Amino acid sequence: MDNKHIQHLHWRAGFGITPKQLQQYAKKSRKQIVDELFKESKTTTPLLVDTTEIEDYYPELFARNPLKRREFNKKSLEKLKAFNYAWIERLSNPYELLREKMTLFWTNHFVCKDNHIMHVQQFNNTLRAYALGDFRDFVKTISKEAVMIKYLNSKQNKKRKPNENFARELMELFTLGMDNYSEEDIKESARAFTGYNHNFNGEFVLKERQHDYEFKSFFGKRGRYDGDDIIDIILEQKQCAKFISEKIYRYFVNDKVNSKHIQEMVDVFYPNYNIEALMRFVFMSDWFYDEQNIGTKIKSPIDLLIGIQNTVPFTFENEKDVIKIQKILGQALLNPPNVAGWEGGQSWIDSNTIMVRLKLASILLSSSYISNKKKGDFNDAFKQKYYKQNKTKQPFKTQPDWNSFDKEFSDTSFKGLKTNLLSGVINSGTNEFLEDLSKLSKKEFCVQLMSLPEYQMC
Repeated sequence: MDNKHIQHLHWRAGFGITPKQLQQYAKKSRKQIVDELFKESKTTTPLLVDTTEIEDYYPELFARNPLKRREFNKKSLEKLKAFNYAWIERLSNPYELLREKMTLFWTNHFVCKDNHIMHVQQFNNTLRAYALGDFRDFVKTISKEAVMIKYLNSKQNKKRKPNENFARELMELFTLGMDNYSEEDIKESARAFTGYNHNFNGEFVLKERQHDYEFKSFFGKRGRYDGDDIIDIILEQKQCAKFISEKIYRYFVNDKVNSKHIQEMVDVFYPNYNIEALMRFVFMSDWFYDEQNIGTKIKSPIDLLIGIQNTVPFTFENEKDVIKIQKILGQALLNPPNVAGWEGGQSWIDSNTIMVRLKLASILLSSSYISNKKKGDFNDAFKQKYYKQNKTKQPFKTQPDWNSFDKEFSDTSFKGLKTNLLSGVINSGTNEFLEDLSKLSKKEFCVQLMSLPEYQMC
């Protein structure tokens, strides 16, 4: 397997690869390298933050003292920030690389958000646990998660007054895609999910008095269905395998779907819905490594941030800046824009974010300047204004670990550094620019490479 293909695989299945890591794979076959990816992700390491200081709160306490609820909410929000920071750290130093990349994928598929740290942490680790598992069990478990029950109003879904929110999104966003079901299917399936609830700790509870045990008609079948039965019937539809395959293809292969490739994926995925088998097939397929798929996807803000981190490790002096930079780039973990999640692709770049993205490496690694407002500018007037108000403070203060970079890239030439950091086709203007650049400092050359439009792609 040549270096270009190994790099491509590790940008899509992870967040890039260093020269020394590349060296370890150089003489291995595609099967050996792919097998290793899956072997490393066989286990699941839950992501946890310390929640001991809020474990003594409970509903009866809130009923007696409303101030305690406000106190709990405030502490929970602080823990959510800590969880965000811990997640970024995990992505920068993953125990199970592919599992973590898949968790990032699924968090933008089964989209929801909440302010209860215990429930958010539980949901995030459910995504992690099922990321490469059985999609059927995955959907059933997600339907019973406290965060999902709250986010899509399952608590309000009762026998006498069904709420259709979850039933609609289950089919439209999670399994089948738009226009592959009827309004009657939504109504009938909503009845099957009545009574879904949870306790304070986030454990699933079925409120039997609120559940509809009567007959339901769904996709041409009739029975006393509950939520799990509905999910089984949905997954009988080959359209479900097609919908998930297309979504995985757009995320891991190319924004432009190839119908022949999708059909091959569906044949692997249906009817068993084994996610690992599907991903293994994708990474082993010759078409995954076609030139038209290399360096053609715009990196998500998280891919961009972690990619820089993997090349030159750095730490934020103020942990809150980790969330601030995510917001400016347009992808704050745990805070999706809506139930459909982030659109991805070209939507990652607009007139506001492009300048931030191009300057990101110099901001994080060279103490450059950036507006800490979402729609800030980058001109000298801003710099003057910022310094007048903040004197010698930098908007984002980081500590780059150039020693790690030196160790990792010590035997790498300037040309090798360019090959390592840039994917796909590099236009002639960029090549001329790079030829004219000073080759005295590998550090400066690295920052310049990561400030190019080509570095936005993977």
